[in-house]
Amino acid sequence: MKVTLVRIGNSRGIRLPKPVIEQCGFEGEVEMEVHRRELVIRSSSQPREGWAGAFAQMSERGDDELLDHVAEEGPTWDDDEWEW
Repeated sequence: MKVTLVRIGNSRGIRLPKPVIEQCGFEGEVEMEVHRRELVIRSSSQPREGWAGAFAQMSERGDDELLDHVAEEGPTWDDDEWEW
């Protein structure tokens, strides 16, 4: 995809199409780096960002229990089906 540089004051910029912004997950702020004459723009938010706080809130509410039932005793198939 080619885009045109546009004048922004004494600088130049590019306009990112909305589908590109959505596909990359850009929100508010991005990180930019130059590598070997190439511009890399990435989302500044990290995956799982904020999870620690969300888990702490779940724990405070008592909403952090396993949904699957865990048997008090271990499985019996080991004893029933195997010959030692």
